[in-house]
Amino acid sequence: MCGILGTIPNTNPNHFNQALDTLTHRGPDDFGVYHDKYISLGHRRLSIIDLSNNAKQPMAYKSHSGGGEYHIVFNGEIYNFLELRQELVAKGYIFYTDSDTEVILASFDAWGEQCLNRFNGMWALAIWDCKKRRLFLSRDRFGKKPLFYAFIKDKNNQDLFVFASEMKAIYPYLSEVSPASDFTTMTKMQNIFDYEGSEKTLIKGIKRFPHSHFAYYEPYTNSHNSCNTQKTLKIERYYSILDNLITPLPDYTKAVERFRELFLDSVRLRMRSDVSIGTALSGGLDSSSTMCAMAYLDRQKDIKSKTRESKDWHHAFVACFKDTPLDESQYAAKVVDFLGIKATFLEINPLKFWDKLEHYFYMFEDLYITSPIPMIAIYQALKQNNVSVTLDGHGADELFSGYGHLIEALWDAKFKPTKALDILHTLNQTRAQPSPNKALYKEGARFLLKTFIKKTTGYKLKLPKTRTHRNFDKLDYFSSHLYEIFYQTILPTLLRNYDRYSMINSVEIRMPFMDHRLVEFVFSLPFDYKIRGGYTKRLIRDSVDCFMPKEITWRKSKIGFNSPFTQWLERDKAHNGLKEWGLDLVHSKDFYECPLIENPAKIAHNMEKICNNQNSNYNVGEEIWCEINPYLWQKSLQNAVKFV
Repeated sequence: MCGILGTIPNTNPNHFNQALDTLTHRGPDDFGVYHDKYISLGHRRLSIIDLSNNAKQPMAYKSHSGGGEYHIVFNGEIYNFLELRQELVAKGYIFYTDSDTEVILASFDAWGEQCLNRFNGMWALAIWDCKKRRLFLSRDRFGKKPLFYAFIKDKNNQDLFVFASEMKAIYPYLSEVSPASDFTTMTKMQNIFDYEGSEKTLIKGIKRFPHSHFAYYEPYTNSHNSCNTQKTLKIERYYSILDNLITPLPDYTKAVERFRELFLDSVRLRMRSDVSIGTALSGGLDSSSTMCAMAYLDRQKDIKSKTRESKDWHHAFVACFKDTPLDESQYAAKVVDFLGIKATFLEINPLKFWDKLEHYFYMFEDLYITSPIPMIAIYQALKQNNVSVTLDGHGADELFSGYGHLIEALWDAKFKPTKALDILHTLNQTRAQPSPNKALYKEGARFLLKTFIKKTTGYKLKLPKTRTHRNFDKLDYFSSHLYEIFYQTILPTLLRNYDRYSMINSVEIRMPFMDHRLVEFVFSLPFDYKIRGGYTKRLIRDSVDCFMPKEITWRKSKIGFNSPFTQWLERDKAHNGLKEWGLDLVHSKDFYECPLIENPAKIAHNMEKICNNQNSNYNVGEEIWCEINPYLWQKSLQNAVKFV
């Protein structure tokens, strides 16, 4: 896991190093640069696979056929690099390192851009072809690793193409770091999940490179070797879930067995590491399944350790929210007791982190509906205990509709009444548990009644706008809505968030539920393999039941990993709360004068109600956080690095 930076044409080495240093948190272990007269490439290294200097980047590579020479900067992991290496050795390739980076280069030499479909992993990468003077860019299938780019004018009014893992590495090259023209629309609470699946960013002049795509950039096309910087990239899609749907298994029991097989293999591949592995354990089904799967695999003597799986995987870290409804530590304790391992239980005190809030906004770069403090705190604790890799349960909710409100997509007029009642029962059971958010659960009851009435009259939801692919009709009604959530809105946003939470602390997150083989399998299954018998995620539950504690496998309540911001605002500083901070902020002159804040007086009134415990539910905490976010974000831009 790392941070990458590049410019075409090359740029002042001192300036380039200053820009690269903004990514030090992504790669604190080492750095490297490559300059020729055409390009500058930079890399900050977080050492995980092959810790030797042989695996440093930018890495140079001579073509197996002698026809090319490449330089790469790469952020991510290719989990099946050992299998690919064996395949390439059989073709005559020779390797000089134990890294996955060298395998990427050999794969690109052997198969060109088709190599991307062979990778099982996460990546944002750039390969410079020295002979063709051509740049190749790519990002992984689902957007786990970030990549940004910009076409700008430098201080000498020369055209410049810049790409980087984070926007802050591009900031120094901009004449001005300012909000995008549609910033206000993009950052409203109802739109917060919409822009991550597009090229839009919050900064004027910077674009997001799309996941599941690659691009070639070839500006040196004349005989004089001068750079004719184009203003666009020719970006091509190399992957879609819809191109990889399989014939679903007609028997549920066989589907359970196949899912278990895929999930365990996904976990096994992601245990490949030359450093310690941990888990951010919530006590929910997804993170608990991941940790219990590692324990199960560790007990299987026949599959140990010729393939680089780490034996040091026992590090569980649990966020605790004492005296709030969001605390799930009791469930996490059941998991570690079941496995016979120890865990670190971390009490989240916002006051320990709040003086760094502006810094965190600068590092995070984007806005979200909840405070990042608990997530940043848990990965900070992991790093402080010498854990640089985690296997976490992210992605399962979006893959299986773990969120109650997503189940509305199931109300298809084609469904039989018995199925509709089963779905209604499942949703009711999920929503009926004690919750931190009473308002949401009252809304849930109204939702159930309204939705059932709509279905009895033949009402249908509108289908996603993405219904253009030739295979879209192969998805059932449920999966067609999950596709948009998984590929374009909620999941891309959460993947971005967790990349930032972890990489702020120099920790790499791996996500077994995001293995593309598993994703393709699940999207090919009918909805009633996923929701049945009063349970969401039924396929997961039946698959992991043999190596999980029963009270976790069959637990119906769902809380989620969020910030108890409402409770924090209700408490004063003497009780580890944020009441004084919240009131001071919304009544400050800077807040009232911030051009990104709409109706500051109304926001101040809402803040007073929360701090005085007059309107205390989870929703209002999310709402007030979203309303003050733009002010905190704008202040954070004062930290933007400028060339000196």
